[in-house]
Parts: sequence; C-alpha cells; structure tokens
Amino acid sequence: MEKRINTALISVYYKDGLDNIAKALNRLGVKIYSTGGTQRYIEELGIPVTAVEELTSYPSILGGRVKTLHPKVFGGILGRRNSAEDCREMKQYDIPAIDLVVVDLYPFEDTVAGGASHEDVIEKIDIGGVSLIRAAAKNFADTLVIATRDDYEGLLRILTENNGKTDRTTRMRYAAKAFSITSHYDTRIFQYFNEEVRLPVFTYSEHNAMILRYGENPHQQGTFFGNLNEIFDVLGGKELSYNNLVDIDSAVQLVGEFTEPTVAIIKHTNSCGLASRGEIAEAYQAALACDPTSAFGGIIAVNRPVDTATADLMNSLFFEALIAPAFDPKALETLRSKKNRILLRWKKQVTVPVSFKSVLNGVLVQSADLNTEKRDTFKVVTNKRPTEAELSDLEFAIVAVKHLKSNGIALAKNKQLIGSNSGQTSRVDALQYAITRAKTHGFDLRGAVMASDAFFPFPDCVNISAAAGITAIAQPGGSIRDQESIDAANAAGIAMVFTGVRHFRH
Repeated sequence: MEKRINTALISVYYKDGLDNIAKALNRLGVKIYSTGGTQRYIEELGIPVTAVEELTSYPSILGGRVKTLHPKVFGGILGRRNSAEDCREMKQYDIPAIDLVVVDLYPFEDTVAGGASHEDVIEKIDIGGVSLIRAAAKNFADTLVIATRDDYEGLLRILTENNGKTDRTTRMRYAAKAFSITSHYDTRIFQYFNEEVRLPVFTYSEHNAMILRYGENPHQQGTFFGNLNEIFDVLGGKELSYNNLVDIDSAVQLVGEFTEPTVAIIKHTNSCGLASRGEIAEAYQAALACDPTSAFGGIIAVNRPVDTATADLMNSLFFEALIAPAFDPKALETLRSKKNRILLRWKKQVTVPVSFKSVLNGVLVQSADLNTEKRDTFKVVTNKRPTEAELSDLEFAIVAVKHLKSNGIALAKNKQLIGSNSGQTSRVDALQYAITRAKTHGFDLRGAVMASDAFFPFPDCVNISAAAGITAIAQPGGSIRDQESIDAANAAGIAMVFTGVRHFRH
C-alpha cells in the first residue's frame, strides 16, 4: 500500500546534500521537525521547521546527550496507523504521526581511526540516532527511514518523481539497510570495547561489497566484502575474480615480508617463483627461472616500482595480475598491451591481526601468523655452524616455506627459491618432489639450504637432503626424536638450526 509523506523528522551529523531534501519536502508541504544544528541549517535555507523541543515541551539536556528520547517523538514514529488503539492514544497524548525519519549516526569509526582520546570516542557513541533509526525501521509499514546520506539521491527521487509516496517494498528495503547500518555501528563499538575486555565473541561487519562473476568455480556465487581501493589502484585489466583475490592476497603477504627488491610468482596460493636481487628486473628473471611452466597464468607481486626493462621482460609471459608499488609510464604502456592483464598499484601493506574461516556449523578464529624467524633467534644444534651465505638463505627459505601449504618444503640458494613443494600428506614426499623440481629446472643443489614448516619426526629428511647436496637446514624442532635428526646432520656434515616456531598452513 502506498503512503504519502506528510511529516518528517530530520537530525543528521552530515549536512551535505540535505538542502535538496529539505527543499523538496517543503515543496510538498511536508511538516519538518528537527534538532540543534540540523534545525539551524534548515532555517538558514528559509524553510519552516519545528524544533523537537517545541513538540516535546522538554529541552535538550546533559550536553545534548538527551534530546529526542521522548514518547512524543517515538510514539509518532512507532504508532501503527492501522491500529485503532494506537491512533486513539496518539490523539489522546497529542502525538503527531511521523512518516519520514532522516537520521544518521555520529562518526564513531572515523573518530577511532583518527586516534582520538577515549573520552572523545565515547562521546561519539550515538544513542538517540540509533534508537530513532531502529524505531522507524521497525515500523516500516508506516514510516520511511533514511539512515545514510548515501540514500539521499533515492529519497530525492521519491519526493520529486513520486510525489512523496512509497510502497511497502520500498520502505522495507530502506528498513533493511537501516538495520544493517545500526548493526554495523554496534559491531564496531563492541570491537572497540573488546580490545580491552576480550570477551570470547565473534563479530564481523563490512558494508563494502563487490559482487564477483562467480566463486572458486563457475557454479558457485562469490562476493568480496572490503574496500580494495584502500590498498590498490586498478590501472588496467579485466574484473577481479574470486581466485584472483585469493592469490593476490597470498602474493602481497609473501613479498611484503622482504626489504630487498623481491619478486613472487603465485599459483593457487603457493609460490612457484621467488627471488631477491639488487634490481627488480634481475629478481624477476630469477623468480621466473624457479618454475617457468607453473608461472604461466600466475599472479606476480613485486616490492619495487616496475621499470621499462622489467616490463619488457614480463610482457612475454601470460599472467593474470601484476601488483607493484608503482609503474614507470612506458612500463605501464607496455604491460597494458594485453587488455585483460590486471595491473594493480599497491598503495599500502595490510597486516590483518586475526584470521577466520567457516568450518562445520561455526567459525574458527585465530591470531595471524606474523612470526618470521631471523638468525638472531636461531638455535644451532649441530657441530657445523651455518655460513653467512647459508644464514641469509635460511632466512629467505623460512619466509618462503611459511607461505606454503603444509606439509611444505622450500629449497633456496642465493636468495632464490630453487625448489619447493606444498600440500603433501608426507613431509618426505614434499622434500623429494622439491628436489625433483629443482633438478628438472636445472638447479645445482650443492650448497643449497632447506626449510621445513614443521619438525622432522625421523631423520629421513636430513638424510635425503644430505644425499642431494643440501648443506644447511632450518626446522622448528620439538620432536621427541630430534636427537636422531641432529646425529644424522652431524654425520653428514650438515648445519642445522632450530627456529622453535612451527608454520602449519592449511
């Protein structure tokens, strides 16, 4: 059933765009109630407005904390027009029906993000606004609610094109959005408090939604919730897919751990190429050499600007996406020669402190794996100590294996991933396949190092490494059979360090 707007309550923090709304309401002869700064703003437009204090016969008190929390306001919003009893009581207590509520909320999130004091943050917790929005949304059968300036354009169309009339479907849609806004607002407030209180409650809310072509496979639906514009500028290419986003996340998390010029090539979330060099073009060539076959159709991430020389080298390879902090103009022109190639300018590294995934009928939540072990925390457990070159390669290999699916093995030499394997049910198989891949791509394993994401329950991996020519190993340690692996390394003349940190990744 269509209902016409005859009365409106307006109280907003953000005034931009409100002038057109107020003027349209005035043209329709709508009676406007308002408060404080919003009331003054509308009066300055020369539009008649009635103060809420005049309606309630009660002033704004407690520094503005209480001004709309009154039966004459909420009765007008919540009163059911099809209820004879509600209408009788509204008439008895002189409560006018309110058909439109335009209210937004104090900028709590922006205040927290701006580093404000705790006292200032608390003052930006909106009480009246949330209550008004929820009341209007609850009574959507009779009341239209506009809870964000983003919906002013839609409201303006209702006022100008439909003479201020709305149907139930329209009002319910805006009510649903209003509840999503108040829910999100309360979630952010709870998360702020819970940083200190630490209640075991899982909450997550994100309004920015990007509908994807499909999910992991074409028969699955997919949506990304988040604001990619905070992290990337899209400079070219096709629409990002679900799998693109998963791999891009893996790529930037991996390459973001390096300070030297580094290139990572990712396929199905695992690195098939990784190298650090003095120049980014050299790093790209070394990363590609790790596994040129698997690099086809992959995701490339670099931590230095892409120059013309690097772009020329990359351009001959088919890859889905390239992420870099900057692109030379000529490099960008070259890379744009493939119209579907996704090019992203990487504006900032994002470290998410918590990760979660849906399992069974619930959600698993854990702190993110932000540990990266360096030489000063290594525990040398063998007679032979790693050389400086081996220590550098071990640090490199540990980062590489940390980002592989378990069971993971990374082989490195001269800060280049020369062999790797991931997702194996057997660590021995992972190592053997990593060695095979290294040999297949022409690498000499003599003097290489190996890193494992978890400890060795038996000495077999040490023996296999020694036979392949590997001279240094990094592993977490912690097995009841650690000594057997140490003895095997000593017998083979291999250096081995324990990091004390496992990096399972499932």
